[in-house]
Amino acid sequence: MMMDWNQYHKEIGARIGDLMKLSPDTVRGYQMLSAAGSKTNHLDEKTRQLISLAVAVTTRCDGCIVVHTDAALKAGAKKEEIAEALGVAVGMNAGAALVYSTRVLDAVDAKSAQVHGA
Repeated sequence: MMMDWNQYHKEIGARIGDLMKLSPDTVRGYQMLSAAGSKTNHLDEKTRQLISLAVAVTTRCDGCIVVHTDAALKAGAKKEEIAEALGVAVGMNAGAALVYSTRVLDAVDAKSAQVHGA
């Protein structure tokens, strides 16, 4: 294994507890946002956790990975379903890089025109 995810899960929970003591409104605000999606019940818990894992990968958040892996497994997600969700993340992230590359080209054109007085 790359890291001890079970130990990391405990450590991240403790550190968030520390942050809660220092900035309770920040943590409560996050908890409110996090819970908001489950109020409508249009998506089941497993689907929400699979989406969360895909987002965790694209945002490169180890804490999100460990928390949502645990929640996905508890919601009944199978390894194959998780792998499929991760495949979507890979496709989106590569696609996002492609689309944002066009923004760089656009910025290059705009800045080149400014430098050359066009």
